[in-house]
Amino acid sequence: MAEPEYEPPIPDAVWHSAMRWNAPLSEAHASILLDEFELGRAERVLDIGCGWGELLLRAVQRSPALTGRGVDNDAAALARGMTLAAERGLDDRVELVDCPAESWTEPADRVICVGAKHIWDDTAAALTALAKVLSPGGRLLYGDGYLERNPSRFTADLFGEMLPFGELLAAARGAGWRVLHLSVSDQLEWDEFESTYRAGPERWLLDNPDAEDASRIRDWLDRRMLEYLDGYRGELGFCWLVLARS
Repeated sequence: MAEPEYEPPIPDAVWHSAMRWNAPLSEAHASILLDEFELGRAERVLDIGCGWGELLLRAVQRSPALTGRGVDNDAAALARGMTLAAERGLDDRVELVDCPAESWTEPADRVICVGAKHIWDDTAAALTALAKVLSPGGRLLYGDGYLERNPSRFTADLFGEMLPFGELLAAARGAGWRVLHLSVSDQLEWDEFESTYRAGPERWLLDNPDAEDASRIRDWLDRRMLEYLDGYRGELGFCWLVLARS
C-alpha cells in the first residue's frame, strides 16, 4: 500500500493566506469575466464550491441590488470569507453556507463554479448538475482545468482525467450550454497562482523555523515547486467560460 500523502502541520489560517483567489486569475482578467457575466441584469449570485468567496464578493460589490450566497464545506475558508465580507460592508448581502455543494438545490440567476468539478467527478457531470441551480435566462461563470497538447505522463498521473480544451468545450455544448465568452489563464497568472499558494506556508515557516516537522515542511514545499516547474507548468491549462442555456 502506498504511503499516505504527507500533510504539513501548519495552522489552517496559513493555507491560502497569500492568495487572492484559489485559481490562476489576475485582477484584469477577473474584471473582464465579471463584465461578461452581465451582473446588472441579476439579483442573486450563487457560488458553488466557493472557498472564501473572493470572486463572489467582487460580483456583489458591483451592484447594490445584488445578493450573494456561497456554498462550501471548508469551515476555515468560509470563516475567512465572512471576515472579508464584513470588512467590505457586504455581510448583510452575502451569506456563506457550510453545506455539501452537490446537495444544494436553490437556484440563482447567476452561478459561479470555479475549479470544483471534482464535486461531481467530471466536467460533463458538473455542467449537467449546475444547470439545475440556474434560473431560466441566467448565466454560469465556469472555471475548469484542461490539458494542453501532448501532456507528459507526470501531468496525467498527477491530475487524473483532464480533457483537452476542445473536448471541454464540446462537453459544455453537449450538456446544452452556449458559450458567450471564453478565455484562458496565461503563464503569468499560473506563476502567480503557484507562487502565492506556497507563499503562506513559506512565510509561516520563516517565522517558525523551529516548528515541529520543519524539515519535512520544507521538503514538501520544494516538492510542490518542482512538480510545477518540471511537471505541469505549460501543460495544464485553466479556462474561463461564461455560459447560457440553449
